[in-house]
Amino acid sequence: MDKADSAFRTIGEVSEELGVPQHILRYWETRFPQLRPLQRAGNRRYYRAADVELVRKIARLLGQEGYTIRGVQKVLAGGEDKPVKKLSAVPLPAETRAQLVRIREQLARALQG
Repeated sequence: MDKADSAFRTIGEVSEELGVPQHILRYWETRFPQLRPLQRAGNRRYYRAADVELVRKIARLLGQEGYTIRGVQKVLAGGEDKPVKKLSAVPLPAETRAQLVRIREQLARALQG
């Protein structure tokens, strides 16, 4: 049975609906003061429709638009709204790339035994 859009949702329901693990939702509560689901007996979280939309926005900014936690904090606070470039989008000199590849290969060998 589907809930009405205005119905409260548990952290498990929000996690499942948006594909964000519960521990990440709890972490986001510590980083984004705007995200404050209701907490009732036993510290159970109940997300209002506005909370779910905020989680959806945070997930989109972090996962799809390349924002950092700090960048999303600025957006939600009404500050700068330009995405911070992903590290992978920053061009690196060929020598630096080669060094990183060597390091990655050394780590892979070390992890294999």
